Amino acid sequence: MGTDTPRHITLIGAGLAGALLATLMARAGWRVDVFEKRGDPRVQGYAGGRSINLALTERGRHALRMADADDAVMRQAVMMRGRMVHALDGRLQLQRYGRDDAEVIWSIHRGDLNITLLDLAEQAGANIHFDRRLDAVDFDARIARFADGQGGLHPVGFTALVGTDGAGSSLRGAMQQREELGERTEFLDHSYKELEIPPSADGAFMMEPNALHIWPRGHYMCIALPNDERTFTVTLFLPNQGDPSFASVRNGREAKALFLRDFADAVPLIPELERDWDANPTGLLATLYLDRWHLGDRAVLLGDAAHAMVPFHGQGMNCAFEDCVSLAHHLQASSDLAQAFAAFEAERKPNALAIQEMALENYVEMRDKVDDSGFLLQRELELALQQRHPQRFVPHYAMVSFMRIPYAVAQHRSHVQRDLLVRHTAGRTSLEGIDWAAIDADVHALLPTLEDAVA
Repeated sequence: MGTDTPRHITLIGAGLAGALLATLMARAGWRVDVFEKRGDPRVQGYAGGRSINLALTERGRHALRMADADDAVMRQAVMMRGRMVHALDGRLQLQRYGRDDAEVIWSIHRGDLNITLLDLAEQAGANIHFDRRLDAVDFDARIARFADGQGGLHPVGFTALVGTDGAGSSLRGAMQQREELGERTEFLDHSYKELEIPPSADGAFMMEPNALHIWPRGHYMCIALPNDERTFTVTLFLPNQGDPSFASVRNGREAKALFLRDFADAVPLIPELERDWDANPTGLLATLYLDRWHLGDRAVLLGDAAHAMVPFHGQGMNCAFEDCVSLAHHLQASSDLAQAFAAFEAERKPNALAIQEMALENYVEMRDKVDDSGFLLQRELELALQQRHPQRFVPHYAMVSFMRIPYAVAQHRSHVQRDLLVRHTAGRTSLEGIDWAAIDADVHALLPTLEDAVA
């Protein structure tokens, strides 16, 4: 290939990761083609009702900044300072995510974000082909065949394919037919349903807008995230079996009864609760694991196509965006595609596994612990130790959401810190009289500085 000829990459899927990666690669001078099975959402509108609102954190914002997309995206984002916990008796408590408004996360609507990123990808020079579903791949001949929905099939030559087509990835299926990827999916025994809180009659938010609202109820919960059009996207997470569950709550009328019993303060805010329940699909929750993410120099997977996770840490999109930055870096650093794909997989796979595990753990925390006195005391000690040892003791949430240290490092340090918090708050109802000297010694003995940990 001549030095003046742009290198070529073909992406399968024009969702969030596909559009961002297309922008990064086109801006780096690559020829980029993106094939998307759906129609153009800017023409046909975005199909809602089955995507949990997205929480944008520093990892995702860094990736957006790399593509000069941050300003356009942040115009649609709503700041969330913390969890607004709704007790069964209606009491409210804001639990901040960080120390101040410099440590927040941002709520954003998936459809709006996708449209913004598609515009930016095209402006960067990427070619996006809508209504093109991947039908088959001949990896030896490097020809992908796409169906157009009208019965037509379109063979397209490629240099390398990148699967940015989500948890149900068609490219992953084609790769599996060629070589075993070690795919396994573990479904959570819970599912979810989306509802909506509209604006008030005068167009304002119906609740505090700068928070992630959560109604924790032990084995299940409801959450609500703000949107820039003054609505909230409400998501109910329920077990699949038992009472209550999706087996016992079968329609909008039964859902209304459940809300009146367990989420009473939310009922006046959701006027179309019964209609939304019956109209919107029930979403499944699963974790996808693969032993391999790439086939030599011919194909590689990223984001949900490689490592779908449950949504309880708000990191699925942020992790996928980190994948995009990593893959773009490795593709630029090496002219050998197989080497670039292998280096990308080696860097990202342990970190994807770490956040998958942390996301599963965070579901238990959100639904069962945020209103627990022992958990709240540990949180108080955590914040105190962050003040005392800012280079060593960084709260779990801060490492995951406000920093870009590798997920695997954050996971390891979080486990060490959690053990320390549990040990030093055991049997206590307050921090009064606690042995600070012993705790400080523990911190120094167990936790190297973050700078040393990621060096």
